[in-house]
Amino acid sequence: MLTIYGRANSSNVQLAMWAVNELGLEHERLDYGQGHASAKTPDYLAMNPMGLVPVLRDGDVTMFESAAILRYLGARYGAPDFWPADPAERGPLDTWAEWGKTTFAPAVLRIFVYEVRTAPQDRAPAELAAAARALVPLATILDARIGDGPWLGGRDFTFADIACGHILHRYYTLVWDRPDLPALAAYFERLQTRPAYRAHAMVNYDALRGAYPKVAP
Repeated sequence: MLTIYGRANSSNVQLAMWAVNELGLEHERLDYGQGHASAKTPDYLAMNPMGLVPVLRDGDVTMFESAAILRYLGARYGAPDFWPADPAERGPLDTWAEWGKTTFAPAVLRIFVYEVRTAPQDRAPAELAAAARALVPLATILDARIGDGPWLGGRDFTFADIACGHILHRYYTLVWDRPDLPALAAYFERLQTRPAYRAHAMVNYDALRGAYPKVAP
């Protein structure tokens, strides 16, 4: 049985948990990280020296970094429609998975940090405007890629949809001037028809509000 260490309201844990449940794998999740068991103990740091969540344990395999966990799960447990065996077919999907995790998600999280993590009295509106200017072109790229979809790769739902889609609940529930992108909006609606997405990506994040202390100048 798989074990995932990490709090449910972490976007990185959500990515891993969505994948685990999408693949129907037997597992348990243990609460670690902010507000839960410490990720800085010697035992935890032996699994992840960064002291961050998530960590995955699968028998003798111990891993951290959510994108690596996603790829591992796809390669070990995914059917060919989720994780294509042919590198020529999988490679373009992996491009979008990498982009979603390392380019699109951080841009969304910049707005998340402003609206949720930062206390109202410490917010600088110019930061929100700059974050929105950076995110809009990326969202437009994703909208164009999806087109009629239904999924990033076309007909089949794949690991790339998890890498790009796990952050869309925050994208659509944060308060900012979102562009009108019909294909992206329709994609988000399709994601919500998937039980694993509703259960593990659409997680309330109110407990994280004001969680970043003001940094003295």
